Amino acid sequence: MVVRYDRGMNETQPSVTMDCLIPAPSETLSIDFANTLYWRGADAPTETFCTPGDLFTWCREQARVPAGLADACRAQAQQRNGEPAMLARALALREALYRLFHAQAERREPQAGDLALLGGFLVEAAPRVELARVDGGYAWRIGEAGATLAGLLSPVLWSATDLLGGARLAKVKRCANDACQWLFIDDSKNGSRRWCSMSSCGNRAKAYRHYHKVD
Repeated sequence: MVVRYDRGMNETQPSVTMDCLIPAPSETLSIDFANTLYWRGADAPTETFCTPGDLFTWCREQARVPAGLADACRAQAQQRNGEPAMLARALALREALYRLFHAQAERREPQAGDLALLGGFLVEAAPRVELARVDGGYAWRIGEAGATLAGLLSPVLWSATDLLGGARLAKVKRCANDACQWLFIDDSKNGSRRWCSMSSCGNRAKAYRHYHKVD
């Protein structure tokens, strides 16, 4: 990977020329991103992104963003004292994606503002130039990416557009546990899955029903 800072007419916006591949994200990566707020329906939800560092770590480890791009984005934000604003925008995108997917799960029309926010991020996302076969899987060779939040979140944005424009969108559901409210894709044969995970929310529901039946 080569990092090049192009000043040109905009001296505050470096670009990153990426001679590298980003593993092709699954459609569920955008769901995973939307689910980084745990227990949405609880009195005190649990936040994954408490600091900007949490966001950068998640992007490297879960979205598999190259360290060079992540570091360039963070350096640019730090240079302008913009890390708090970057985190706030990331959270705004997350909530917009959650609402878009939740609307689909409930067969409601999405909010125009959420679509507009996503569209604004997509304009800045790293372009997918070439699909390459790598180690039994696939990866995207990307072109020039701005050292911006949209560049950092490119795999999430790709995943979101692939899911929103694909056949599996109709399978998006919300966990039936009102305290949880996680999103998931129901790939079960009869489409009857209700819980984000049977081992967590599903078992809690079974235990609750058993307790009240016995009681």
